[in-house]
This record gives sequence, C-alpha cells and structure tokens, in this order.
Amino acid sequence: MTAIAGLWRFDGQPDVAADCSRMLAAQKIYGPHHGAQWDNGALAIGRQLFRMLPEDSADRGPVECRDGQMVMVADVRLDNREELITALGLSAEKFRHACDAEILLASLNRWSEAALDRVVGDFAFALWDERRQQLMLARDFMGQKPLHYHWGKNFFAFSSMAKGLHTLPEIPYAPDEQTVAEFVALMPQSGPGSFFQDISRVEQGQIVIVSRKGVSKRSYWNPRRPERGEPGPRDWVEGVRHHLDQATRARLRGANGAVASHLSSGFDSSAVTATAARLLAAEGGRVTAFTSVPSVDPEADSNDWRILDEGPLAAATAALYPNVEHVLLRTGHISPFDDFDRTFYLYERPKLNPCNWVWLRQITQEAHDRKLGIVLHGMMGDMTFSYFGMQLLPELLRQGRWVRLAQEYVGLRRETGVRLRGFAGQTFGPYLPIGLWNRLKTHFHGYHEDVFHHTAINPQRFAEMNLAARAKARDHDLSYRPRKDSFADRKWVLSRTDPGNNNKGTLGGWGVDLRDPTADRRLVEYCLSIPTDQYLVNGVARAVGKAALRDRLPDAVLDEPKRGYQASDWHIGLTGAQANAVIELDQIAGCDAAARTLDIPRLQGLLEDLPTRDWHDPLVIRAYRLALLRGMSAGHFLRKASGSNG
Repeated sequence: MTAIAGLWRFDGQPDVAADCSRMLAAQKIYGPHHGAQWDNGALAIGRQLFRMLPEDSADRGPVECRDGQMVMVADVRLDNREELITALGLSAEKFRHACDAEILLASLNRWSEAALDRVVGDFAFALWDERRQQLMLARDFMGQKPLHYHWGKNFFAFSSMAKGLHTLPEIPYAPDEQTVAEFVALMPQSGPGSFFQDISRVEQGQIVIVSRKGVSKRSYWNPRRPERGEPGPRDWVEGVRHHLDQATRARLRGANGAVASHLSSGFDSSAVTATAARLLAAEGGRVTAFTSVPSVDPEADSNDWRILDEGPLAAATAALYPNVEHVLLRTGHISPFDDFDRTFYLYERPKLNPCNWVWLRQITQEAHDRKLGIVLHGMMGDMTFSYFGMQLLPELLRQGRWVRLAQEYVGLRRETGVRLRGFAGQTFGPYLPIGLWNRLKTHFHGYHEDVFHHTAINPQRFAEMNLAARAKARDHDLSYRPRKDSFADRKWVLSRTDPGNNNKGTLGGWGVDLRDPTADRRLVEYCLSIPTDQYLVNGVARAVGKAALRDRLPDAVLDEPKRGYQASDWHIGLTGAQANAVIELDQIAGCDAAARTLDIPRLQGLLEDLPTRDWHDPLVIRAYRLALLRGMSAGHFLRKASGSNG
C-alpha cells in the first residue's frame, strides 16, 4: 500500500524534485517504510510505501518500462496477478515476486486504457507517457484508493491525500463549502469536488488525462444491464458462492494466517467472516471477529423490526467455525465527539456517522493491538449478493406482469406480514409526484422525509446553493421515495460510494488495511447480471443470498426477519458528553463557514434539550443521531479547515 504524489511544472521553474519530496513527506504517515521518486527536471513523481503484501519487498519505487518512455507510481493491490501475467505472456517464474505496480505497468504498456477492463483489484495510479507528454491518473471502479489533484497556473499536482497538495504554497488551505453543504444535506458525493477548495478528486472508475493543454476525464466502468429473458447460468447460487470465495481469498493476501473482521447479525459481514474462516482453516489460519454490542441492556423498544443487540446472532455464526475468535465490544459510553481532531487529520473529511465511528474505531484499535493488519468487512453486500430485490415490484408494475405482482404480494404477506398500504407504497411510490408521496406519508405515518428534519443544513444556505435542483440533477430524491429500477439503483449507489479517504486514514492511523470482499469487481458485476426476479421470489427477499449462504451461515441468521440496529446505545455517549458538546458547538458557531452552512440555533436547541427517553423514536433519531451528530461533524471540519478558533 502506498501514498503517491507528483508535480509537473510547465514553465521550467526549478526544484520540482524538492517540492515532490515535501508532498511525500507530508503523507509519510500513510507510507512509513520506504520513499522513492523519479524526475526529469520538469516532472517529479514518487511514492511512500506501506508494506502490506508479500511482494512489497520487491517494490523499489516508481516503475519504468524498458525503453524509459513510461514511468508510473501506483497505490495498488492486484487481485488477478496470475491471470494478468499469463495474458501478458510474462515469465511466471520471473514475475512471481514482482510488485503489483510492475505488473500493472506492463498491462498499461500492452493494452493502454483498455487494461483497466482487465485489471481486478484496488488501485490509484499516475502514469507518465514521455512520447505523448501526458499524465494518466485513474482509480479502481469503487474508489478504494484515494487520489486528489490540482490544476494551477503553469503546473499540475496530484497526491493520494490533500495534505500532500497543501505543501505547495500556490494551493489554498480552505474548505470547499459547496461539498460540505451537500454532505450536510446528505447528498451523495458526486463530481470531482473534494472537501477542500481548489482540490479535485479522481472519481471512482474514472481516467483523468493531463497535458499542457488541460485536463480531460472519462468513466471506464460501465457494467452491462441484464436483459429480461436473457438466458443465465443454470445456478445463480453457485455463481455467487464462487465469486464470494474468490473475492475473499484475494483479500486474504498478506494475512499470514490471521485476519480480523466485522461481524454483525446480518448477512454481509457474517458471510465475509464465515468465508474467510473456511478458507483459512485449511492452513491453520484464524479470524478474530468483532461485534459491537450495547453497553447496557437495551431499553424496551416498541418497534419490532430492529435487533438492538446483535451479539447472540453474531455468536451463532462464530460458533460454526472453530478458528473464529468472537470478541464483543461495548462502546456506547464513549463520546461520539472524541477524536474529532485526529479524524480530521487522518481522513481529511467529516465523518458521516459519528455514533458508528465510536465502535468502528474500537474495532480498528483492537485489531491494531492484536497485530492484525487486515480487517475484512461487507459494506457493499446489500448491493451484491444480499440485495433485497424490492425494486422488482415497481418493475413488475411497469412491465404489466400482474400475475407475478399478485404472487409477490401474497408471498410478502406470508413471509413478512406486509400490509396492503406498505406493498402499494413500494409498488406505486416511485411513480407518484413528490408532493402526493409526502402527503400520503404524513397521513399514514405522521411525518415525511424532509431534509430540514434529519439534517442540520441552514435553510438559507440550502436555498442559496440551490441544493434541491442539484440533488434532482444527480438523481437524488430528497423525499426518499422507493426507487423503481434495480440495476440503475445499485449502479447509482456503487458509483457514489467513495471509501478511499476512509481506507487511507485507517491505514495511516492504525496500520490496518480495510478490505471489502463484497466490493470485488467480479462479484459486483456478476450480481448486477442477476435478474431482479431472482432476488425476490414468492415474497422471500434476498432469495439469492439466502440460498447461497445456506452452506456457511446458521438458519437463525438467514431466517431472521429483523434488521440489526448498530450502536443502539449511541445516546449514552452523547448525553455523557453534553457539556463538551456545548463547548465544541460554541467554537463551531464562531466559524463563519460553519455559521453559513449549519442551522446553529437548531443545533444549540437540540443540545440544550436532550431527551431522557424514547431514543429509538424515529423523530428523535432524525433530530439527534442524524441532524445533530452529523452537523457537529461537518461543523468541526469547517472550523479546522478554515483555521478558525483552533
């Protein structure tokens, strides 16, 4: 794993090598083991290495083609090394110990941009082409590795993290208020903007070409939509099992027989933990699985669709595998405001869910303390094998498949007890006007989704920035109506998920590499090719996942109708930190950028009037878990990035 950086000056100004060295030094926390760079007088590129893979011992720095016409720095883990070596006709013996960057360069040299349709793995790289006098920057389709850049007057610079770019005096150090406002309004990150002013990010699944004339970019990841009636494999289930095994095996590389994992009561992390345990058992390897559980007995909950303590179901999964050590973590008493300064430095972006960050950080710390350098998780499982498939209902309506639609209603009544109005909302909701949808929600539930209820965005700023129109242009429905197209929905979520900064920050802060088998390109594309009517069958949601995981998860997990509610005791840490939160909010209010972006009076009122009960009430959750905590996270980022009051 690597932090990369580069600087190209178009005006012949000297000292590009020295400037690049400073950019790398600023990122040394993400690559402490070895630094190296290359320059030709006008251009300098380099990398800081964090050894995580067996072949990293062969990584000497920027890699060059034999003719010297191409040189590259890469932050990369290739998951199909052997396949690429064979396709390139390279000597398996010679390249067995080659670093991944060397194989990636050989692929780009042979196939140019088309190589990115052959490469499987997590990567961000910069390739200098001497003949064409251009740079190519690219990231993997999910953006697991970060890469930022700045086009300035007479120069272009890039680095893994923004702190590398901020060593250059020409680049301002200030927040990008547009991006932060969109974050506060819960709009998915889209477009090249980063959280810092005048710093862009290479978007996930994109290629950026840089020449003296300017910057151009294009997407290279375009999965194919399955056609209705198109013949598929005889057994989708076996295909899912194969791809999940393959994806997990690839992410065990460099584990040395021991990994950590997240383990909840749900399908995704359970599938990853179980699969890793099965694969490691043959070599005597072990998995340490961490589950966050409440610090105190959960309060009585009137909602019967949530699991407030995920420990028992997680334990049922762990008990199936003798090589799994199950560790329960109780973190509800910890303040969600702890570590705000450190997370700002490491991640260079506000945390989306501070209440979840409490237990996520503790898992990372425990993995670090146990010298487990790899933590597996299943963040993208809902978009792959455990997809619910409820978009089938509006698809059936659109296609006029009334018999199948009626069958699914009967099945859902039997399996989940869904009422007719819930079924109708899921089926007809995507086609209703927003105003009518909101009126129906208010009539039946007493409230509807309103951006000003569950976020802390300043209404005036929301209007000034025309965020409603921006959301619509990005296909983001602020009323959160059900979506009507399974394929488009999943592709939309995948293309707007950018975990790069989070992964790099965790590596820099704890020396832990976060890896997600459910985000494997081969698995993702296979699951996208499965017709929606395979995911919802006779009222059984996630039918593909349930069938595929029967060979590795307990029935109690697979047949549990409720969903886990992580950090169900989040309010304990919040109430215990009320005094410190008031101090933090006072500092946030003193920052002009934060005062413009956030509804400060509302946040102050929420802090002054903390509830004493009903913390699981949806309206309380929207006000405190969502609006208050996320607003405080964004406000802290704004004041730190603005250099305001410390």
